[in-house]
Formats: sequence, structure tokens, C-alpha cells
Amino acid sequence: MGKHIKIIGTAYPYRGGLAEYNERLALEFVREGDTVEIETFSMQYPGMLFPGKTQYGERKAPAEFLIKRTVSSINPFNWIKTGERIKKEKPDIVIIKYWIPFMAPCFGTIARIIKKNHHTKIICIADNIIPHESRPGDNLLTGYFIKSIDGIIAMSKKVYNDVLHFNDKLPRAICPHPLFDNFGESLSRENALSLLKLDPSFHYLLFFGFVREYKGLDLLLKALAHPALKKMKLKLIVAGEFYTKEKPYLDLIEKLELKDKIIIMNKFIADDEVSRYFCSADMIVQPYKTATQSGVTQIGYHFNKPMLVTDVGGLSEIIPDQKVGYVVPPDEKYISEAIIDFYKNNRQKEFETNVVIEKKKFSWGNMVKAIKNVSLKKEVI
Repeated sequence: MGKHIKIIGTAYPYRGGLAEYNERLALEFVREGDTVEIETFSMQYPGMLFPGKTQYGERKAPAEFLIKRTVSSINPFNWIKTGERIKKEKPDIVIIKYWIPFMAPCFGTIARIIKKNHHTKIICIADNIIPHESRPGDNLLTGYFIKSIDGIIAMSKKVYNDVLHFNDKLPRAICPHPLFDNFGESLSRENALSLLKLDPSFHYLLFFGFVREYKGLDLLLKALAHPALKKMKLKLIVAGEFYTKEKPYLDLIEKLELKDKIIIMNKFIADDEVSRYFCSADMIVQPYKTATQSGVTQIGYHFNKPMLVTDVGGLSEIIPDQKVGYVVPPDEKYISEAIIDFYKNNRQKEFETNVVIEKKKFSWGNMVKAIKNVSLKKEVI
């Protein structure tokens, strides 16, 4: 008999990787015969706290399950009301994806109330426990949330170990971020470049996603200033909205004389446009300075793309070095050397072949299994 599942967190009409993740996870539960609802936000972030242009996307609501806008991240009376209602509904499992301490009071309070029914298990899927960009009070807030849950799924070893600082008795599992396989089929390189109006005589690298300081775009720009790379018919596509000031990056591009090498698309990339960016690129580059895991790598796997990541957080756990791409220190010297090796030694076909094999490890079924095992207090490593 199927389980009754509730997911509390970002979903339609909100945009971005968190919404995509929760909706794709819900779909997997449906496919396995479970009943699923998502309780998303009536208020996710106050406008003054949101760094982007809009929190909302232009897409249709999923048809396979119900999404209700019920949760305010900033209203304690709403937390009590929501918690009491879900407590009475008695779902078997409530799943909360945790990514930022700002959400800890909301999620922690709702979870505490639900648990009073002595039936529902509260399971967290943790993007991060200790944020990339930390602020005073983060540990206090995260500790409040961790005390409200019955088990946790960490998507990297780093996050798994971070949990131990808060509760070393909590049932937990490691399960890598599954494939983001909901962005459609691959396009031919020619078609993708045509849609982006790019010259097919050039090679292209892709930096994808929101631009934040910790993601190391500056390191990548410095790497591309290497004389050998400047001589190549090579361009970098930066596709994603800037969540930090754009000017320092533009100044760096000017200083390094890279204006004809960089294509900046400072905007949120809609779901139906993602494929054209990935399929235009020879390799996806994630030069992060800090990280736990990344959904970008799982989009790269979906489109069978080689990837270059830095050896921070859990990125090296899912990108085998010299097999599907490169794992290098977060330093422009090593980034440039890897890019040079990729083109000089014609690595693309070899890496793409290995990606097809490696990506079989990252199924949504594995995530569902881990959640259910942890809810039964089975630790899975």
C-alpha cells in the first residue's frame, strides 16, 4: 500500500532549482504508487530579501499531484495554523528540503507541531547545513530546525558530516542529487547554437546558474586569460541571473581583455531554454570556491556533458576525475590547465561516453528509497 507523502517547500509558481527538485521528487513518489501533495509558500521571501528580479516562473503547474500555496516563511501564526492542519491530516512522511537558516523558524515550528500526532515522520533533504555565505546566528537557527526532524538525507559527505555537529544520533543517509531529467531531450549542437544565434565555428564553455561570489566566476575569467586559451576560437557563455553586483565581473573582463571571449546572459534561464545552453557547450565549468553539491552537475549529466569542477564540498564525489571531466583545486592555474588539456587532447568524446555510464548511479528511485529507509530509522551510507 502506498504512503501518504507531504513535501513542504518551494514549488510552482516559484522558479528555480528548489522548485524543480521538489516537483521531480513528488513525481517519483507518484510513479511508485504513493499519494503526494506539496505545500508551497504563499510568501517565500519578502521582496527586500530576494536578490533576483522575480521569484516566479512562467510555466504550467504539474498535473500529476496537488500543489497548495499555504506556507508563509515570516508569519508565526501561519506556522501554527499549517502545523495543526497537517498534524490532523496524519501523512506518513513529511519531507522538508533545507537550504538556508532563514527558513529554520518556519520549518522547525511546523515540524514540531506535526510530530505531536505521533504518526508522521519528518525527513529533511539537506542541500546545506552550514551555508556557503554564513551569517551570525546560522548555527543557532539550524540547530533549532535539526531538533525538529526524525531523519536526514545528505546529498554529499560534507553535509553528512556537518549534521554530526548538531545531532550525531539522528537517522541519516547519503544519497547524491539525482539527475535533473525534466528539461527535455538533447538538441544537436547545430540546432542549439542556432537558437542562441551563436557562431558554430567557435568552441563554447558554459557557466550556468545564479551568479554568486562563492561560485568562482572570477577564477574562471582569470583562467581564460591564459595565453594558450586566448589564442583558441573559444568563448565562455555565462547563463544566469547575477545575485551579486555584475560590475566587478565586467571590470575584470575589461582588465583581462576578454570582451570578445565572454557572452553574458544576465537573466533567469527558463526551463524550455536550458537544453540550448547545455547542448551548445563542449564542457560545463563549475569553478566554485565553496560547495556541498550542485544541481548544475545533474543537468550536465542529463545532457551527457563533460564537466570541470573544483575540489570543494561534495563536487568531487560525483565527478570522477579524468573520467567524465576534471576535478581541480579552486585556482585559475589549474582550471586553465584542465581546459587546455580538454581541447589539446580531444577529450570530449571519451568523457561523453563515460558520462552515459556514470549517470546511471543518480536515479530518483534511489532518493525515494533512502527517504523511506530513514523514516523507518534505517541508516543508509
